[in-house]
Amino acid sequence: MKNLYGKALLVDPALTKSTAFTREERERYGLRGLLPYDVAGISKQIDRVLGSMRCKSTAIEKYIFLNALLERNQRLFYRTMIDHIEEIMPLVYTPTVGEACKEFAHIFRTSQGFYITPEDRGEIATILKNWPEEDIRVIVVTDGERILGLGDLGANGMGIPIGKVALYVACAGIHPAQCIPIMLDVGTNNIAIREDPLYLGYPYPRINREEV
Repeated sequence: MKNLYGKALLVDPALTKSTAFTREERERYGLRGLLPYDVAGISKQIDRVLGSMRCKSTAIEKYIFLNALLERNQRLFYRTMIDHIEEIMPLVYTPTVGEACKEFAHIFRTSQGFYITPEDRGEIATILKNWPEEDIRVIVVTDGERILGLGDLGANGMGIPIGKVALYVACAGIHPAQCIPIMLDVGTNNIAIREDPLYLGYPYPRINREEV
């Protein structure tokens, strides 16, 4: 069980320290042998992140790289963003997030938010219990209809709440576990998006106010 707990620490994005686990922690949590020898602290990890990120040739590639980092190591992602806010913020949010939203279904890897569709009507309070955290202080909601002047992007607009949560954590010091990005996925009138074979949202025309 001890070793299983150690493995969990390595893969949980909210808990992992990756190579920054000390010798004592590696012994305590059953991590010996699961990490390289060097105890590489957060500063060295940030240098590695920046080096890899700066090798990317486009902003959207850097966005995908940073989003993947967020999905596997929250501590490292936010420390990098806070320490290099002028460089990272335009990649995590505007202007890059607009392109990321347009490509959201194509670059999707791991769910980072909560999705509510018309099929959840009458059960929203119930399904919200599926969210792993309870002490929620900040809720960022979109319905994907008007995204940064790009129009109706449907569920692809989830990139906006995810990006705003990153800003609130890095700039306002809110704990990531206290934030929840929510997509009110009520369809989209963007036919091209709706007919995209990789689209992940509610694949119907947007419901109108009378149908709510």
